Amino acid sequence: MAFKGAPDSVALLLFFVFWYAGNMKYNEYNTAALNAVGGKTSGLTMTVATMQLGVCAAYAAIVWAIKLNPAKLFGLQMPDKQSMPKLTKDDVIKSMKLAFCAAGAHAATVFALGGDPLFGQIVKAAEPVLAAAVGTVFYNKAPTFYKVCCLPIIVGGVAFASLKKGADGGYSLKFDVTALVFGMLANAFAAFKGGENSKLMADKGIAERYGGVGNQFAVTQILGFIILLPIMYVTEGSMLPTFLEKLKTDSSLQFNLVMSGLAFFIYNELATYTLKVTGAVTASVANTAKRVIVMVYMAAVTGKALTDEQKMGSAIAITGVLLYALIDDLLKPKKKTKAA
Repeated sequence: MAFKGAPDSVALLLFFVFWYAGNMKYNEYNTAALNAVGGKTSGLTMTVATMQLGVCAAYAAIVWAIKLNPAKLFGLQMPDKQSMPKLTKDDVIKSMKLAFCAAGAHAATVFALGGDPLFGQIVKAAEPVLAAAVGTVFYNKAPTFYKVCCLPIIVGGVAFASLKKGADGGYSLKFDVTALVFGMLANAFAAFKGGENSKLMADKGIAERYGGVGNQFAVTQILGFIILLPIMYVTEGSMLPTFLEKLKTDSSLQFNLVMSGLAFFIYNELATYTLKVTGAVTASVANTAKRVIVMVYMAAVTGKALTDEQKMGSAIAITGVLLYALIDDLLKPKKKTKAA
């Protein structure tokens, strides 16, 4: 009898654990890679973001070459078979919108977290606000009235986290502009990514030719890498010799660049394994808890404590996100049971 590995219940628990751990380590490796090139003022942030997707592309190529996806080993189960998808030229063209949005979301997130890893996470928590606006305007998917009522809570939380108490006891807005601007830009790209993903996967032919979400994610990262390359060259091309010199001599940059790319790819795969077998409520709670855990972890790693305003603001924003995800289920009318 062939060895199948751990029971699905044990595997699911391990996928949760490694999804969270992978996300935490990605944030740590990403911060270290950015610091290795000189931080947010180095002029190499887009280069780091692009090279991370380059690592993802290389990893996907290796998976296709060996025709095995090792991700399930994290759940103590046997690897899945995974071959290169048989896409047509048309399929690739149709996938470009999704890849552009995914690449934009990734690059903007790297800029936001490079500005301030903690405040960037708080801003990223406001993703439902952009998702609601983009869904309504571009995809004819307006949120329900109850969900709309949750949006001011999220916005208010981010606004509160942006406050700083002065010596006179008064409050003023003080925040990292890079983290705010690029965090909101990442949220916008992520919202479009969700819409484009739904449109693409609605085509049963393309979905079948992809042969699973693992292949779709791999292709998206490869196309995203190709899309970011010319943008990187235009915006930071003059710094490329400096980056290459650092890459040749700095072992910290080498390690953290490769590990951030691998962590990004693998934690996204594990999140997919986890969320596709859990209910909507569990998925919402898991995503919310993940953001809290990542913020606490990054505060410990960076040695930068959250201010009281950031603690309160992030708690308000994250509560609003959780409510946004659950409110329709919580207020759903109960079915009347017929009297015997």
